[in-house]
Amino acid sequence: MEVMSNSLSLSERINRVAPSATLAVDSKAKAMKAQGVDVIGFGAGEPNFATPQDIVAVAAEAVVDPKNYKYTPTAGLPELRAAIADKTLRDSGYEVKPEQVVVTNGGKQAVYETFQLLLDDGDEVIIPTPYWTSYPEAVKLAGGKPVEVFAGADVNFEPNVADLEAARTERTKAVIITSPNNPTGAVWSEETIRGIGQWAVEHGIWVVSDEIYEHLTYDGVRTTYVGAVVPEVRDQLIVLDGVAKTYAMPGWRVGWMVAPEPVAKAAAKLQGHMTSNVNNIAQRAALAAVAGPLDAVARMREAFDKRRGIIVSALNDIEGVYCPTPEGAFYAFADVRGLLNRPVGPNGLEFETSSDLAAALLDEAHVAAVPGEAFGAPGYMRFSYAVADDQIVEGMRRFKEWAEAKRV
Repeated sequence: MEVMSNSLSLSERINRVAPSATLAVDSKAKAMKAQGVDVIGFGAGEPNFATPQDIVAVAAEAVVDPKNYKYTPTAGLPELRAAIADKTLRDSGYEVKPEQVVVTNGGKQAVYETFQLLLDDGDEVIIPTPYWTSYPEAVKLAGGKPVEVFAGADVNFEPNVADLEAARTERTKAVIITSPNNPTGAVWSEETIRGIGQWAVEHGIWVVSDEIYEHLTYDGVRTTYVGAVVPEVRDQLIVLDGVAKTYAMPGWRVGWMVAPEPVAKAAAKLQGHMTSNVNNIAQRAALAAVAGPLDAVARMREAFDKRRGIIVSALNDIEGVYCPTPEGAFYAFADVRGLLNRPVGPNGLEFETSSDLAAALLDEAHVAAVPGEAFGAPGYMRFSYAVADDQIVEGMRRFKEWAEAKRV
């Protein structure tokens, strides 16, 4: 293969960044399906429900309205920004201005822009681990340094302030809160959220709170909003959110950030050189979602709750697997260390890592899950239960049969 000359090489920045592991698993599973392989996919975090019809109807009307054919304000349609501000008061319990809202092309753009705005080369971001796979890469793309602080299943995957403080240096610029959590499904306690917020205020650290799973909680557990329980943090708080998970709208690509006004203005400036406004049809649909009732959301949550019970029970029925019961999102984060370094599967192979285990599970049993290495948690595997009930049952049957296969 021909090697590029230095003048034609790619940037060190992009070469330092790993591809999205969740999308990689999903892409491989879809490629196998396209070849006729019957794959059960637990990889991607997207609801299998259709977007509610009342939202789709608004989008259909917007398609034939010429006002949506032109450029609109980079930071978002004014009425959508106002609706997101109203939604923040309704759900989070505190007031923000529409001027604090910037509508982005999906939640990922909000994540990317946040770190581009906050970080200079060498600045550090404390990332509670297990983490969503794109956080450290977005930090690296901004020239920053991800600093992982691990918290395991024994503490509900919740970081404690003492560990965050031990990781803090003079270069610490931000800390990430993700609750309900991807990949673990944990919902952090009010005590944990309050403690992190107060610690950040004390040390002048930005708080980046990813709240995209806010409405997906179970067993009477509620999401705690750091901006509500620590009001003094709001001047250094950036909230990330979107319609993808709550309203089954991942393909519409509408997210947003809520930030102090100077940050929001800077985000609009950055976005003005990247994408300008988000697709107007999708924004109209998002407006219908955000300003509307949460009835459809409640129905989807009930379905997720049922699936949660099915998959957690099935995972815990597999020899060598332990899965705590998640209280939020739609992920089961299973400890598979009991399957490592011993003969597994019909061929009696031994796997040193959960990444190798996941690859074999896909190739041999045609079950796709994301290995814990993608989330900074080797020895675990993430299974999305945002799939149909019968697919969960069949996928878990295959996993158990494969893992416990009797060898001759």
